[in-house]
This record gives sequence, structure tokens and C-alpha cells, in this order.
Amino acid sequence: MEAWLNEAFIGISLASILLMVALGLAIIYGTMGVINLAHGQFVMLGAYGAWLLQTQYGFSIIVSLPVIFAAVALLGLLVERTIIQRLYHRPLDTILATWGIGIVLEQLVRNMFGSSSRYVARPEFLEGGYILLGAHVSSYRLFIIVFSLAMLVGTWYLLYRTEFGTKLRSVIQNTEISECYGISAKRVYAITFAYGAGLAGLAGALVTPLVSVTPTMGTSFVVDAFLVVIVGGVGSLLGTAASALMIGEATAWLSYVLNDTTGRILILLGVIVLIRFRPQGLFPDTVRR
Repeated sequence: MEAWLNEAFIGISLASILLMVALGLAIIYGTMGVINLAHGQFVMLGAYGAWLLQTQYGFSIIVSLPVIFAAVALLGLLVERTIIQRLYHRPLDTILATWGIGIVLEQLVRNMFGSSSRYVARPEFLEGGYILLGAHVSSYRLFIIVFSLAMLVGTWYLLYRTEFGTKLRSVIQNTEISECYGISAKRVYAITFAYGAGLAGLAGALVTPLVSVTPTMGTSFVVDAFLVVIVGGVGSLLGTAASALMIGEATAWLSYVLNDTTGRILILLGVIVLIRFRPQGLFPDTVRR
């Protein structure tokens, strides 16, 4: 029983990590139609930011989060203003452009810091854990679960309870009419892309105590994040959260019962079958476009 509870908690913590990575991708892909293959590199930059601030300045991860969010968001804003804004409504071109951006960012980090693995210590007050129903619950993983839920609620509030969210949904439904009412679609898209990049940076920073920091770490994260967005339904925050939980739990249980490789193969097969019979995902966005 204890082993089953441990695996269930590991699945939830894995789902929370997937949710953090996928949340920014879901916003960019779902609202702007941009297939951002550089999203994994934004995650990687957040991880290196946490490592740099800790090793050079002694900042803990918690203290570093606002700085990392702002820095990666500004980089995302720069990328959107200089490249992405010229490629809207050209999805194939955005794939090629963001893939190239990701390669450039990865190589720059490799040239600056090398290819060796880096490690980030978790905050002292989040060391250890608790015993819950006989299962060991890591304090840091529990913090990540709570933080990812807070990010989800905050993003929902931004999109559905603020003036900016109203403008964004207006632009999504009809860009031309929105601009007739004085809404700048370019500005809305730029802020949205920057916010999504900032969320990716936060995810990268928070995951550093659980994985090694390398220039290529973002690749696996972005693949899993795309699976989460596709299964949940493009543009659906509820779907993103639900599919992150399903994929996270499935990954944990299949890895426990079988092995990591077989588990990933079965998950990919499941996603392929889902796309075949329900290409819009489990919880598609119902906003008219």
C-alpha cells in the first residue's frame, strides 16, 4: 500500500511539473497559433538562471523566481518583437523560426557554461518531508504542486478576470473588429508571448533541484508539454491541467510497473489513438475564431 501511495504522489508531482512547462506553451499555442519549438530552451534558460543566481550571488530558488520570470519574459518579448510578429498566420514558418531560435539559445549557453551538468540545491526550509497515509511526501515536491496550482489559478484570473484577458479573447475572436475599438493586436500578442516565456522560465527554475541542468534539458520537457497541450485541447487551461495529471500519473505508474522506455512508448501510442478519434483533444476551447 505504501509503495502505491508513493507512486501516486510521484505521479502528482510529475504532473505539476508538466503543468508548469505546458502552461506557457498552451497560452502561446492556444491563443496565438504559434508553434513555439524554442519553449524548451526558455525552460533551460530559467534553470541556468537559478543555477547562476545561486552559485554567483547566493540566492535561493524562491528569491530568484521574480528575477528569472522577468528576465526570460523580456527575452521572449525581444524574440516576439524581432521575429515572431512577422510570422503570424504562417505556422510552418514559425516552426522553422522557433526551432532555429532554440538551437541558437542552446549553443550560446553551451559556449558560455559548457556542456557539463550543473546542480541546484533546494531551499533549506524545504528539505525533508512528511509521512502522509504511510507514504513519504517530499516537502519540495509538495511545494511544486502548490506553486503550479497557484500559477494555474493566476493565469486563469489573468485571462478571464482582467482587462488584458478581455482584450486577448477579443483579438482571438476577431482581430479586425478589435483593432477598430482601439485594441492593439500586436501589443496583446507581444505581452502574451512574453508571459508564456516567463512561465517557462519559472518552470525551469523550480525543476532544477530534481534534475541536472544541461543545455539540452529543455528538449524532453517541450515534447511532454506538447503532448499535454494536444491531449487537453488547444487553448484550454482546464484541459491542460487535466491532461497533465493524466500523463503524469500514467508515466509514474507505467514506469513503476514496466520501465521508463516502455511507459513512454505506451503513452505515445495512447496519444496517437486519441488524436485519431478526437483530434480536438479532451477539453477543446469553445471560443469562436
